[in-house]
Amino acid sequence: MSCRTAKTERMTRETQIVIELNIDGSGKFDVTTENQFLKHMIETLARYSNMDITMTATGDNDHHLIEDVAITLGKTFAKALDGSPIERMATATVVMDDALIMTSLDIVDRPYCEADCPDPIYTHFFRSFAMSAAISLHIVQFRGFDDHHIIEASFKSMGMALKAAVKPRDTELSTKDKVMEA
Repeated sequence: MSCRTAKTERMTRETQIVIELNIDGSGKFDVTTENQFLKHMIETLARYSNMDITMTATGDNDHHLIEDVAITLGKTFAKALDGSPIERMATATVVMDDALIMTSLDIVDRPYCEADCPDPIYTHFFRSFAMSAAISLHIVQFRGFDDHHIIEASFKSMGMALKAAVKPRDTELSTKDKVMEA
């Protein structure tokens, strides 16, 4: 297995974002952004996925910042995958007080996202991440009334599912074998 790391910079008129990712990390994080809830969610994702994430992100408003962080994080994740066989699919369920959330995903290069989320900007985060990472992502809310708990449990369960899905395998997990593009 090669070193599964990547760095991506996204500099636009609206945002300035730099993300470094180590898939085979230990859950360390160094996140700098003015949006404290976003900072908390990226740190949560790092901890529960066991990936190391270093991020600096600024933006002209919360919508642009959160969306561009998701896009940059997804691209960085896709770049860090080295193409070697992985478990690919995983499901994780997390309870956090009133919230009960399940995430199922497939790292398959067929991007799709359905996310039960009480905040439209974080629904957009999950979709932007899935599209940029080229994964199929489903986040299902079974219970919950506190928006913070629902969103945080979603990041925790997504992190746990990513951790399980990126585990190396000896062979490709597909009846199609490896898809080769010309």
